[in-house]
Order: sequence, then structure tokens, then C-alpha cells
Amino acid sequence: MKNNLGLFLSKRAFLSPDREAYVESDGSLRLTFKALNLRCNQLANAFVEAGVEKGERVGLLLMNSSEFMESYYALAKIGAVVVPLNWRLVADELEFILKDSGTSRLIFDNEFVDTVAELHSRGDKTDIQQWLQVTNGDVAYFAESYRGFRDAASTNEPEVTAADHDMLYIMYTSGTTGLPKGVVHTHHTSIWGLLSISATAIYHDPERYLACLPMFHVGALTPLAVNVYRGVTSVVMRSFDPVSAWETIEREKITSGLAVPAMLSFMLQVPNFERFDYSSLRWIMTGAAPVPPALTKIFHDMNIGIQQVYGLTETCGPTCLMDAENALARPESTGKAFFHTEVRIADKKGNDCPPGVAGEVLVRGEHVMVEYWNRPEATAETIVNGWLHTGDIAIMDEEGFVSIQDRIKDMIISGGENVYPAEIEGVLSEHPGISEAAVIGQQSERWGESPLAIVVATDENITQADVMEFCQGKLARFKQPKAVEFVSAIPRNPSGKILKRVLRDQFDKNAAD
Repeated sequence: MKNNLGLFLSKRAFLSPDREAYVESDGSLRLTFKALNLRCNQLANAFVEAGVEKGERVGLLLMNSSEFMESYYALAKIGAVVVPLNWRLVADELEFILKDSGTSRLIFDNEFVDTVAELHSRGDKTDIQQWLQVTNGDVAYFAESYRGFRDAASTNEPEVTAADHDMLYIMYTSGTTGLPKGVVHTHHTSIWGLLSISATAIYHDPERYLACLPMFHVGALTPLAVNVYRGVTSVVMRSFDPVSAWETIEREKITSGLAVPAMLSFMLQVPNFERFDYSSLRWIMTGAAPVPPALTKIFHDMNIGIQQVYGLTETCGPTCLMDAENALARPESTGKAFFHTEVRIADKKGNDCPPGVAGEVLVRGEHVMVEYWNRPEATAETIVNGWLHTGDIAIMDEEGFVSIQDRIKDMIISGGENVYPAEIEGVLSEHPGISEAAVIGQQSERWGESPLAIVVATDENITQADVMEFCQGKLARFKQPKAVEFVSAIPRNPSGKILKRVLRDQFDKNAAD
């Protein structure tokens, strides 16, 4: 058996053909592993007949759906490279990613037809030659029906042409320079990513897993691959809604899942949520932002374990995991390194820090990314002597428990989404009435953190509303500043770098949202 991620679905369909693999959270679609695999085979064969070659990039602008999951596995089988796209991005941001990755075909949901039509109208600003639309209605004039394209092909297993160190996907993550970087994962790194989670997290067969994070996130994609490997039923929410989450847990007898802390907080804010039967739910994995100890305690009192996870796109997800047993005793910690993962805390010279001393988190494992797509300098700066430099500051105690302290890169995490200040600052610098701009994160009860824009205005009539309106259409909604402060000067060090620490001290109140 070749080490091809797509073949993991073929094997699971062989072993557990009649077990539910994929369930829409509203119950509108149920696919067994056999049925899901047959759909994947059809799509794979359709792409082969359409001339897709090994290594060709195919973009997925899709909500959580069976189409996303079957596309991922179908493209894996035939050696194509998946480019998952954040559907919150605007046309300009998507154009950059599509062009940078060399994506030649795009599968998109009907919800995004206007954005995609805008991209199509830009001609050779992207390299897309085939546009596949997922819709129950009319197809756009420039596109063809995804389902018609898929269903016309054979259900036979396609010829597998990729394995091991061949590329599987390029997942874009915002960079501190303001431009997204494509994280390259192969079949090898992705398989080791799922093996690491499978070997560390505790699964109980038959597991029924609530998937509510967007599939374009590594935090959703890798766990879904674990589910295929372990024969777990994935119950998928098209998009997150806290009431629907409780309803789904009750109706589908959910046993586990993954949600960012903001989602868990929203669930606890549902009036009388205790009326739902959640007795089947054993544990929820959560991460992407600090987990409030009070939240862990509430779920613990409900007999639901909270497992705090720390991971990155660059590690295919896994880095550290806190088991539910220790979560209450060590609320500040994100746990120990995953089973197939090595984690060090190092000083600026690369030497190991003693227990309790802060340093940078370094990660090594077979699941670490290969490179940043077309960014050799950034790759060389990030992976040094086999160790991935995360840019995160943490301490490790004598027992190996890791506690994240801060982020070197000033990244803001808002509702589980990574927001890089430099990207927002770049947009603000284009405003004719602004001479300088800096962006920091402020604590938000709703989102964890929210971006605050601090600007020096050259136009005395400019208002907060003007600045926020200027950002609309240029940045995804979750990246847009939630508030604006006006100052006479931005503090900088002698080399010209903005002193974010000074700004955080100056504007240390909670966010306005």
C-alpha cells in the first residue's frame, strides 16, 4: 500500500463499508465510508479525464460540506495539490493566493458566486482554467456543474500516482510582512500529523465527532483525516451556530469534537442550554487561543473533558496537548508534546532553557511542513537544523508541561482566526488621511482578541467611522479593526520598529466589541 492519504479512505471503506463516515449536522445527508469513497473515486476519475496532472493545484472555496471532504480525498488519490481557501477573504486576497500558488482549477460554493465572478472577470490575474460550481440551481455562465462533472465518471478506484513526499496541499497563513505564505504539506507530513493525534488523544469506538471549525483550517482538516483513519463518524456543521451545536450533540449522540474557546463560550451563553441532552459528550478539544480556566471548570462540572491543544499550520496541527485529567490542575498549560512530536524551549542562541525559563517554542517531527511555497528565505529562517521555530514564547516545567506566554510575531487571534497586524497596517497606510498606523490586539470577551488601530492622522476631520469604512472590502471582516485611536506619534525604537509593548500598555482596556 502506497503512503497516499487518499488511500486511507479506500482502506477504511474496505474495513468499515457500512459505518457512517460523514453526516450533515442537520441530518440532511448521511454517507457511509463506502458511499463517500465512491464519490471520491468519481471525482478523481472525472479530473483525470479532464486532464488534471500530478502536482496541479486545485483550489477549494467551499463551506464545510461533503464536497470539500470528497474533493480533498479525490485530489489526494490522483496526486493533485489542494489549495484550501478561506471563504472569509475578499477578492483581492483570494487573487493573490490563487496566483501565488498557480491554482489552475477552482471548486466553489454557490454562496461565493459573486466573489468568484469578480475573480473570473480579472482574466489572467489568476491562472484558473476550470471553474466548478456546487449548486442546486443555475450554474454561472463561466462555470460548470460540480455534481454533473463528478457524477459522469466511474466509481472505480483511480490510479494512484502520488505518495510519501509528493505535495498534498498548500495552506495559506498570513505572514508578518502582510502577505500570506503558503505552507506546504506532503502525504508524508499529513499522514504523520494524523498519526500523532491518533496516538495521543483518547478515542472511544464508536466515536461520533462534531466538526464545526472551517475545513480550510488545519485544525479541522487534520482531525477529519484522523476520523477516516480511526473509523470515526464526522458530524459536520456547515457553519457554526451555538444553538445548532447543542441540538446536534443531542440528536446525533456526539461523543467528542473540536471548537475554539470563543465557540465554547457562545455555547454556554445559549439560554437554558441545560435543557439539551449532552450526556453522550465525553470531551472537546480546544485551542487557537488561551482557554479561560473558568470555561474548563464549567465543562468539567458537566462531565465534559476539555483538552487544550497547541498547534500550527506549519506542524499540520499537532504540537502540544493537555489531557482532560490535568486541565483543571494546570489551567495555564497547553500540555505536553504529542506522541510523535518533539518540543523544546530555546533561548536566542538555540540552547535549551531550564525549566520555568521562557524561550521560543521549537518543534520537530515528521509532520512539520516541508517549506513555505516559493519563499526559500522564510523557510530557511523558520526551519533551522530540522527544528521549526514557531515565534511563540513559552515555558516548560520539569514534567514537560508547556505554557504559552506570548507571541513574538504580535499575532492577534480573533475568534480562532489568525490576524497579523502588519497586513492591516498595510491597508491603513494607503488611506490618504493617515501618515502612520499600528495595530495591536485588545482582550475581547466575545472573540478572545480584537484588532485596535492606532493611527496618526494628517486630515483633522477623519473619524473612526471613516477609518473602519476604508478597511471594508480590503480586508476580511474578522481582520477589520473594531476600534480606532488617534495619536500624535507612533512610538518606535531607534531602528524604526513600532514599540507594540508601549502601545499595549497605553491602550490596555478591553475591546469595544
